Parts: sequence; structure tokens; C-alpha cells
Amino acid sequence: MTADSGHARPVEDQATHPSGNLPGGLAETLRYGPFHRALHDAIAHRGLSLARLRAHLEQLGVQVGQSTLSYWQRGLRHPEVPRAIATVRALETVLKLPPESLVALVGNRPQPRLTRPGGWVAPVPVLSEFEAVGDVGANTDIEVLSVHDTVSIGPEREQRSISTRLVVRAAKAGPDRYLAVHQGDEGCLIDNALVRPGEGCRLGRLRRQLATRGLAFELLFDRRLAEGEEHVFSFTVVDDTGGPTPGHRRAFREPCRGYLLQLAFNRRALPARCTKQFRVDADAVPVDLEELVCGLGGFASAYFEDVGPGVAGISVEWT
Repeated sequence: MTADSGHARPVEDQATHPSGNLPGGLAETLRYGPFHRALHDAIAHRGLSLARLRAHLEQLGVQVGQSTLSYWQRGLRHPEVPRAIATVRALETVLKLPPESLVALVGNRPQPRLTRPGGWVAPVPVLSEFEAVGDVGANTDIEVLSVHDTVSIGPEREQRSISTRLVVRAAKAGPDRYLAVHQGDEGCLIDNALVRPGEGCRLGRLRRQLATRGLAFELLFDRRLAEGEEHVFSFTVVDDTGGPTPGHRRAFREPCRGYLLQLAFNRRALPARCTKQFRVDADAVPVDLEELVCGLGGFASAYFEDVGPGVAGISVEWT
């Protein structure tokens, strides 16, 4: 989240466009993109808060909301062409960037395909299994600070396991468990899925929904958390009976400071394409769509900062 440092530079000489004196990282993102990363790096380099940046733009006669600037630099929105081009050029002026450096990146982004990746389906209501027995409002007293999911994908392109580590904080005294939800891939036998608790928790109640390939399960802490207390715990879901995986996604009901998702592919079954995606809900058009590189080690990674509410994940396409 961008904060006002209180040390913004004056606007008097910001009409020039020096092409030099840019740090290597910023010069690289201006050349290769994506747009949101280049904008974020340029704002950070100039030491401007979003409020000060907006004020400088207003001095140039450009009206733009601070929330819009925030969405642009976080990749949650993208400037609309051609309506936003004048605003992007004004950003180049205020941020002292080479002419057309940001404009060139506005159209340089992957476009959503007409067909929706198979991994993006509406979440199933597996929470109702616990809500029916009195757990309405599960997790409401817990703030999720960060999540790290690692998905192992086998030689037959099947999802084999999802290992999750969470850092949470008690919003008030008393929470002693976390309710988690899992939905298997198409064709999986959800009755065969296993939940293996790791550090900081043990397995409580577990419910299965055959029709939706869903699991809902409790992870019990070893104590009730005090107000403001942070807790780290982990677990693994072993669910390896489905067909070729379309990727992985996680729904966030509340904002989360950071979400790291990694897909670990078997080297005998590497994907044709991996795409980082964020949607405000499962049926919406993605507002963040970015191609990912699957490296020689077989990992594709996506990091989402200040994510949610919404659905974040990686879509996978096979040859």
C-alpha cells in the first residue's frame, strides 16, 4: 500500500523529460513492462505519494482519482485506450520519464481470450456444510496477513497436492481455529482426498460434498489466541485423482496483505502457457492479466500484493 512520505519533490521543473539518470530496474521495466510495474517503480523512484502525484497532475489540468492511480500501479485496473492516453502522458511529465515510455506500455499487455480458462469457475458453497451446524461467520475474528500456496503438478498434468502456509492475527481474543475450503479438479474423487495438518494446527471436523468436489475442514490451534496475537500454521491437501489441472485460484473475502502462489510442474509435463489473473469475483472479466514464465526448474510463481476481496490465481493451458 502506498503511503505519503511527506517529502514529495516540487513540480516546478517537471515539464522536462530526461532520458538518463534512471536506475537500472526502472529503465528495464520501462522497456519491457508491464505497465503497472513500471508506474509503481517510477512513483517510488520520485518519492511521491499518490496524493501528491494527483495534485501535480491537477496542476497540469489533468483530473484523475487517487483510487484510479492506486489501481493502475497495483495492476488491478489498466488505462483505457484512447481515453486515458492524455493522463498517461501527464504521468510521464510529472514523473520525469522519457516521452512515450509509459504510453508504449499501455497497449503492451496480454488480452483476455474469448474462452474462459477452465480453472475459473464459480466457487462452490462448501461453507454451508459447516454453517449448517452453527459455524456461521467462520474466520470473522481472524485477519489473514499472508498466504503461500504451493501446488504440485504430476507427470500426467494432474494436481497432486496443495501445501498452504498462513500468517493470521486475532482481531479479538478467543479464536482457536480456522475454517478452510478446497475444491478438487474436474473428475477427482473427493472421497480419496486427504488433509495433512502441519505446524501450528491439528485437524478438526471435515465435510465432503461429492457433487461439487468440495472439502470444508477445521484446523485447530493449540490455544485460544489473544487479541492482536499472530499465529503461523500450515497444512497440505492431497487430491491427485483429477484430470489435467486448469490451474489454481484462491478466493479472498477480505483484503490480504500478500498472497504468493507457486505451481511446481513435473519436468516431463511443462505447460504451454501460465497466466496470473485477478478477478473481483469468479464470473468477472480479469482486471489483472499477466503472462508468467515457467522456469527451467518447473516453477511458475505469482505474487499478489494487497489482494482482495476477489479471486486470485494462475491459469494453466496445455498443448
